[in-house]
Amino acid sequence: MRRHLLPHLLLGALSAVAAWPFASVDAVAQVIKSGPPTCQGVALTFDLCPVRKGSGYDHPLMDYLIKHRIPATFFMSGKWMAKHEPEVDHLLGLGFFEVGTHGEVHAHLPMHDADEQRAEILGPVKTLRDYYAHDAALFRPPYGEYDDVTVAVVNMLGLRFIQWNIESGDPDPTLSAEQILTRVSTRAKPGSIIVFHANGKGKQTRQVIEQLTSDILPRKGLQPMTVSDLLNCTPRAHD
Repeated sequence: MRRHLLPHLLLGALSAVAAWPFASVDAVAQVIKSGPPTCQGVALTFDLCPVRKGSGYDHPLMDYLIKHRIPATFFMSGKWMAKHEPEVDHLLGLGFFEVGTHGEVHAHLPMHDADEQRAEILGPVKTLRDYYAHDAALFRPPYGEYDDVTVAVVNMLGLRFIQWNIESGDPDPTLSAEQILTRVSTRAKPGSIIVFHANGKGKQTRQVIEQLTSDILPRKGLQPMTVSDLLNCTPRAHD
């Protein structure tokens, strides 16, 4: 998108955004793909996208993370939250987890104008604030797609724009657990942000996470952290 068109595209969204309590027009949005390389930790992140079939909630994976109190960050879409109210409430109550947002309906953001992108981004943020009294500060774009307009809107909303530097590929049914582990373990290093899915799309995700957290990361001297703790390089105390 041509940069000189950006101010005109955003004019329609500015007045509404300015009224939102998280708005910070002076802040500079940075697309974050990793944490500090001096920190001996990695962020395990899980997207909770809406699904057409299945429960949309990976119980074996979540049970393992909860049982072993493994710090993790979840990016929830508004459409997913609408069908999983008890799960949202439960995850928000666990101190070793962190919750961010992942768009309202999991739209392809670059295909939309500024007002539409703002509505897509802001929807689940408002849901978490209004119904769960939770201020979500982290945002991840659906499909990892964004353009200059997305960055500007996220900036004005005062959110932190979180991507990743390691894509596990766990929704791919052709990848075995061993292939996913190899893909992740060979690239994992201090400050990595790894993307997985917790909505049941990753058939191998539970097995991968179990081996990753019990064996591979400890051998590499790395520990799981939430995204915020990784960026601050201060591990969250387990509650």
